Amino acid sequence: MRTESSAIAPSRIAVSTPEVDAATDRRSGTLQAALGVTAFSLTFPATAWGLEGFGPWSLVAVRSVLAAVIAGGCLGILRVPLPRGHVAGLAVVAAGVVLGFPLLTTLALQTSTTAHAAVVVGLLPLTTALFSALRTGARPSRMFWVAALAGAAAVIAFTVQQSGGALTGADAYLFGALLICAAGYTEGGRLARVMPGWQVIGWALVLCLPLALPGALLALSYEPVRLTAHSVTGLLWVAAGSQFLGLVVWYRGMASIGIPKASQLQLAQPLLTLVWSVLLLGEQLTPAAPLTAAAVLVCIALTQRARG
Repeated sequence: MRTESSAIAPSRIAVSTPEVDAATDRRSGTLQAALGVTAFSLTFPATAWGLEGFGPWSLVAVRSVLAAVIAGGCLGILRVPLPRGHVAGLAVVAAGVVLGFPLLTTLALQTSTTAHAAVVVGLLPLTTALFSALRTGARPSRMFWVAALAGAAAVIAFTVQQSGGALTGADAYLFGALLICAAGYTEGGRLARVMPGWQVIGWALVLCLPLALPGALLALSYEPVRLTAHSVTGLLWVAAGSQFLGLVVWYRGMASIGIPKASQLQLAQPLLTLVWSVLLLGEQLTPAAPLTAAAVLVCIALTQRARG
């Protein structure tokens, strides 16, 4: 019996193969990218809360300062040296996701609802994939592009219908945010292949600190501040959750499964944002939401299966 057990035991030992490791990496990367999307989906509702007590310029500048302090503390404790060869790329990330996108969307949310603003997120996956193709030479398959276009169309139709089909003055801010954020995502995903994702966003935040700190002091001196539970909670979330932790897992996910496929997971972000808007802001959700969610999930499944 002892000999038989010895013979059977080795067969129970899991054998690691390149295929198994690759599948594990893809699952881990998809999970991390999905966590990033979840964190981002709370950004607009949290920003709406923050605007209850802060002006738009103050909110953006203070969130950048707080996120930079968190990131700088982590980099300092671990004694991570500045990757001088990648400063130009980090500057693109900083301009896109640290300053540009938060500022433009915050300005838009002064006059736009979160549902209408979500249209920018519906277009972001497709725009990021386009930037990726131009910047990194990625060539996704035809099925990928068909599914991506269908998903983007579904999200756009839903969000425009939610806003009554009318364009507002905030749209210029939203489309500008779309372009600059897609560039930042693409460059950050590229850098995350050669350095840890948390260091990508960490150094981008630190590089913005010389601008964000005096900007925060100046904005706070001009814009009134009213500290409430909502405004403080919103500020803390957009600083720690959206600006740092969400981007850490997002860039790690993009580095693992590729920029085009990771970006398509963001097709679910507007719908998640609408759910949070109902729960946190009291906005009404129309019956079209479940149908749009089903269509988007199908598109996400197709983009994840597509081979480029």
